[in-house]
Amino acid sequence: MEHSDVTATMRGSMTALVTPFRGGEIDWPCVDKLIDRQIEGGTDWLVPLGTTGESPTLTRAERDKLLDAVIARTAGRCPVMAGTGSNNTAEAVNRTKQAASAGANAALVVAPSYNRPTPEGLFRHFAKVAESVDLPIVLYNVPARTGVNVDNDVVVRLFEDFTNIIAIKDATGNVDKVTDLHGRCDIAVLSGDDSLTWPLMALGAVGVVSVIANQAPPLMKSLVTAALAGNASDALQIHRKVYDLAVGIGRYGPNPLPIKTAMAINGLIEEEFRLPLCPLDADSRAGIERVLRRHEMLETSAT
Repeated sequence: MEHSDVTATMRGSMTALVTPFRGGEIDWPCVDKLIDRQIEGGTDWLVPLGTTGESPTLTRAERDKLLDAVIARTAGRCPVMAGTGSNNTAEAVNRTKQAASAGANAALVVAPSYNRPTPEGLFRHFAKVAESVDLPIVLYNVPARTGVNVDNDVVVRLFEDFTNIIAIKDATGNVDKVTDLHGRCDIAVLSGDDSLTWPLMALGAVGVVSVIANQAPPLMKSLVTAALAGNASDALQIHRKVYDLAVGIGRYGPNPLPIKTAMAINGLIEEEFRLPLCPLDADSRAGIERVLRRHEMLETSAT
């Protein structure tokens, strides 16, 4: 895809893919099945190698092989946005270059975690990544995970200075911040919180990078489709279901524990994580099962 094509398609329902494990290794046949299920469910973009994909615990070789596998399996049926962020700027540059070489359509670059850089440090970090590749870049702001907030001043500077910085995934939970950003530049905004997808799209966001779409791709697709069409009544009704599902399972632990547990309950993946993540306790698992049953998302074979 040319940059203009990617910019035009940087919208819709985008799934932050989980990474399935079996016996301590990536479950490659399951990866293929999950990709096919997403595309059949209407997902517009696949987003591997993010927080939901447990990327911090993947080796470099696993990261490269997983991205290659996702791109090969999609076979042009769906664009791929690779998570390439790191709190080491040089590593983020290397990962983004690798994603470009592998054939990814865009890169999702999260703010550096733990370092807590200044606004100027954040600007230089993202600038170094953007100037190193000829690949569309999506910024990712998730202060609860990284410990640092990317100010709108920084986003506006980056958008004005680099033509390949085309969007931002906002997981701040701050509606005022998104409203202010929309008033200052034309960068595309993607919701980073399932439960806020409809409110942010009502304010001009063009899609979501979704966690619960791993379990229910058609549901999230229907919400985004209604929102993009300006069908507020339908979007509101679907939003209520999305909100209850996302908040309902999300209360039982940090992402991706609840979504992977839900998928395991339904037989989509093994109930396996990599330390420091570990399986939820029995009460939490039962709570997630209740939420799935309430939304009629409990497969017959899982009951």
